Amino acid sequence: MSGRINTGSVVQDKRDKIWRFYWWDNGKRRSRALGRFNTKAGAWKAAKPLRDSLEKRTPIVSRAPNVDALVQQYRTEKMPTRKDTKRGYESWIRVHILPKWGQSPITDLQARPVEMWLESLALAPKSRAHIRGILSSLWNYAMWRQEIPIQVNPISLVTVKGASRRIRQPRSLTVEQFRSLLSDLKEPFGTMALLCICFGLRISECLALRWSDVDWLNRVLRVERGIVEQKVDDVKTDESRKSFAIAEELLERLNEWKQASDFSAESDWIFASPLKIGRLPYSYTGFWRELDRAGKACGLGHIGTHTFRHSYRMWIDAIGTPIGVQQKLMRHTDIRTTMNIYGDAESVEMQKANGKIAELAFSHSMNGTGKQHGRVVTY
Repeated sequence: MSGRINTGSVVQDKRDKIWRFYWWDNGKRRSRALGRFNTKAGAWKAAKPLRDSLEKRTPIVSRAPNVDALVQQYRTEKMPTRKDTKRGYESWIRVHILPKWGQSPITDLQARPVEMWLESLALAPKSRAHIRGILSSLWNYAMWRQEIPIQVNPISLVTVKGASRRIRQPRSLTVEQFRSLLSDLKEPFGTMALLCICFGLRISECLALRWSDVDWLNRVLRVERGIVEQKVDDVKTDESRKSFAIAEELLERLNEWKQASDFSAESDWIFASPLKIGRLPYSYTGFWRELDRAGKACGLGHIGTHTFRHSYRMWIDAIGTPIGVQQKLMRHTDIRTTMNIYGDAESVEMQKANGKIAELAFSHSMNGTGKQHGRVVTY
């Protein structure tokens, strides 16, 4: 049997009938034998000197670090290192978490007040879920540092309604829409768009390609890195690092661009920026501006860089690609990210699927000579 008042607890060992007093000290559980007593009240009375000494100490809550100080430590020890992930964390912390909770002890972040606060934010459910995740990480970090006792993370009890549901559906292009857009894109952005649509590349992966990533003899493209805010970074996940078989039409398109480019050495960026004298590739902003211009010119309106990846997913599904192949082509770690169905894939099937996508992308996009006219622009 046991009992608990304000500080500590008394527990009777059923084997020897001895009552013991238990309490927490800097995240560690301590105990002291009290003796044998007929009642729990007697044990509490015997523990009074110990309880009095504990109550004179500063309460654990007041010793808990405030969120601002914890964030400073978290940045140096546990903050994700990948550039775009870190940028997202910093944005949520700076704009939302610190203004509200910066001066509060981490132990003030309990389930009910946090959930009510998240509901009050004029943000999409997915954004609120991101903030909840960071708060949960800060709680776990505080326990990892032994700043507070190991316990159930209260943020795990916080619910964000609709967190897995998108408010605005991502845009995908039909084959006809992509062909129309491609005809208005200047070089090298047309070739960028073709690479993104033919392989489902993220823009950070496309911009980070070097000529050394192209195996011309075996017709293979290797995706090995990304670039975010003009800083070279690793790919998003281990699954993202992959080699693709290049269709003949796309290989020819890349070769044409290599001959036209002033930066064609093996170590050069495929899409090296003339304004940066080839030291860096074209920027995300430059590609975004050209997409916006071309989208409006062909009547499609605003086109985002991630539109190609969403379109690629729609196209490979439309040509009847098995879901397991789709997962591997999209380079998703978890198949649920692609679709809630399981499957397996063979490299031959992946090559066939990407070959069909290239056929869709290139069909009617060339003029009678097999080449598309396009002006080279700089941003």
